[in-house]
Amino acid sequence: MVKLYDEGIFLLNGKDIVPASAAKQNPALDPDQAKKGTIAYSILKAHNTTDDMEHLKERFDAMTSHDITYVGIIQTARASGLETFPLPYVLTNCHNSLCAVGGTINEDDHVFGLSAAKKYGGIFVPPHMAVIHQYMREMMAGCGKMILGSDSHTRYGALGTMAIGEGGGELVKQLLKDTYDIDYPGVIAIYLTGRPMPGVGPHDIALAIEKEVFANGYVKNKVMEFVGPGVASMSTDFRNSVDVMTTETTCLSSIWRTDEETRRYLALHGRENDYRQLDPADVAYYDGCVEVDLSTIKPMIALPFHPSNVYEIEELNENAEDIFHEIDEHAKELTGNPNIHFSLSEKIKDGKIHVQQGIIAGCSGGNYSNVMAAAHIMKNAQVGNDVFNVSVYPSSQPVFMDLMNKGAIYELMKSGAAVKTAFCGPCFGAGDTPANNEFSIRHTTRNFPNREGSKPGNDQLAAVALMDARSIAATAVNHGVLTPATAFADDYEVPEDDFDPSVYQSRIYDGFDAPKPETELVYGPNIKDWPAMEPLADNILLRVDAKIMDAVTTTDELIPSGETSSYRSNPLGLAEFTLSRRDPKYVGRAKATRALEESRTNGTLPALETVYEQIKAITPDVDPKTIEIGSMIYAVKPGDGSAREQAASCQRVLGGLANICTEYATKRYRSNVINWGMIPFQMKEEPKFEIGDYIYVPNIRQALHGDMKQIKAYVLGKEMELNLYIAEMTEHEKEIVEAGCLINYNRNK
Repeated sequence: MVKLYDEGIFLLNGKDIVPASAAKQNPALDPDQAKKGTIAYSILKAHNTTDDMEHLKERFDAMTSHDITYVGIIQTARASGLETFPLPYVLTNCHNSLCAVGGTINEDDHVFGLSAAKKYGGIFVPPHMAVIHQYMREMMAGCGKMILGSDSHTRYGALGTMAIGEGGGELVKQLLKDTYDIDYPGVIAIYLTGRPMPGVGPHDIALAIEKEVFANGYVKNKVMEFVGPGVASMSTDFRNSVDVMTTETTCLSSIWRTDEETRRYLALHGRENDYRQLDPADVAYYDGCVEVDLSTIKPMIALPFHPSNVYEIEELNENAEDIFHEIDEHAKELTGNPNIHFSLSEKIKDGKIHVQQGIIAGCSGGNYSNVMAAAHIMKNAQVGNDVFNVSVYPSSQPVFMDLMNKGAIYELMKSGAAVKTAFCGPCFGAGDTPANNEFSIRHTTRNFPNREGSKPGNDQLAAVALMDARSIAATAVNHGVLTPATAFADDYEVPEDDFDPSVYQSRIYDGFDAPKPETELVYGPNIKDWPAMEPLADNILLRVDAKIMDAVTTTDELIPSGETSSYRSNPLGLAEFTLSRRDPKYVGRAKATRALEESRTNGTLPALETVYEQIKAITPDVDPKTIEIGSMIYAVKPGDGSAREQAASCQRVLGGLANICTEYATKRYRSNVINWGMIPFQMKEEPKFEIGDYIYVPNIRQALHGDMKQIKAYVLGKEMELNLYIAEMTEHEKEIVEAGCLINYNRNK
């Protein structure tokens, strides 16, 4: 049972829920005072650099990035005046660790990263040592801390750490000793009772919650606070795997109450001093509540093409034909090709669902407890020598070592599973990419189309579903027939984990507080500086270079993962892939628009006579030579998914000036748009403009400092006015947009 409250609630003594409507007769229950009783409030207050708790200016205790984000972040910070890393900054190498795409390009990034860690005082985790979030859990997270990461799955709430995934611009601000500015977020109680039944794992619980809260935006941009007696029924490792999936709800962050089990985990990792008990106060107010009876959760599966498309595995097996038919029809809409060879319905044979691939990997699936449970189920079984295959990626070398010592790796390999080193590739399309029309079940974080490596625009489409490692193992025992783990459930309990840090002591470079400024940064030929970007003009002319009417546009569609990874350190090279899987003609259009602006800035007015005549009719006194020209993307709801700033920066280096949308899917994507100097417009009406149309926005700088709720814009040649608006921005954010980007803003300072 997962129950959502349609109002705020008071939590009394950590166990009694009182809906706000039922508390109105009790003057002692004041929401404004009681909201200070949440765990989230205490942590946010401790990290706020001002006394204003409504408009927060946060500084973090540590940061982390991986090898398709840290080069751009360091390059941006260097261009802005970076001298040293002022806080622990962990550079992990778990996304491009195979160094298999683009020759030596990926390894060049790693060499750069090590030289930067030495020069500025960073912590460098070499390839294959750990996935980014497992290392942070093992070595950095602690109770009451805040950590910022340039990966959307930066979540360490189960260790009492409020962690936030953001685009690189927000990390640059911390490196320059600026703050993370945000309005005080809503806080939602995730009230857990009961205990998971045998065979049910953390992914099952996470998917059950995701199903209920994603589509309705119940926790969007809010903090999910896990409380209630059910927390104690799970090990820390189990909690970690639930916690990391909170990202898929579009929440801002997460935090859990801590207990002696949290102390045990931190002590095991040599950091008992980082423990303190975190509990809500005797009276705490939450803006909503998700009540979860853990004992009622069954093995779940998130079918294509989103983590919220969730069913119980039993329910799917009973209704496979109807459910698969709906997905097959959706696939045709997705690709625009009614003849595409994609059919989940083909996977039903003799009334059973047949799977071709199983993956257990990354920050959600590769944890110790998940792999141990899978190995127990697969003991003495055989995967078989047909098309079905299983790959397992332990999340770090210490986890790998522990699994070896306990015999789990032996059992997995004996069964026919392939065991590999720590790597995030299966999560973003750079490892174990499924074949066309293949059905893959994965204990990983996402199953967007494109995400796992398929290319709908090229009629290459796979069906990726999310499942818990336990049910993947059960399916493996049945040679690929989809099976819930409850079919093999027994009284097995995962033994306590052990942690041997020797491999880290041998290989990790820890230079925090010991920078070596004389160190030369090592640049490979693919590491390029950011091109120059102009400050915002008073009047702007936007050309519509993409119009996407999908319900949601993911960051994987804005800038693909997988094959683009080699170019993440080359802004112009990477920009060639912008919208390549969704609108392949966008880059050419954007370049043409950029050429118009280059002509203007070089002193030659572009050949837009008719356009300028229409502008003159609106604002007679404006000189056309002063009107900045840029490209614009319209999408209904852009930015679901990854925190990668390149989803915005690629638009900017191609001459992008704005996004227009109904709403932004995530706070982090909107922040990326702002930090790269683009205007985050919104509109309520249906867009009547088309690709190629020009939209004139006069007095935009004035609008930024005036009533942003009503901004007049004009679709030229169509006698059409637009009512645009911009949601609240901080003064800092407005100055960044006016400067043209965060780099310019910092240079100006």
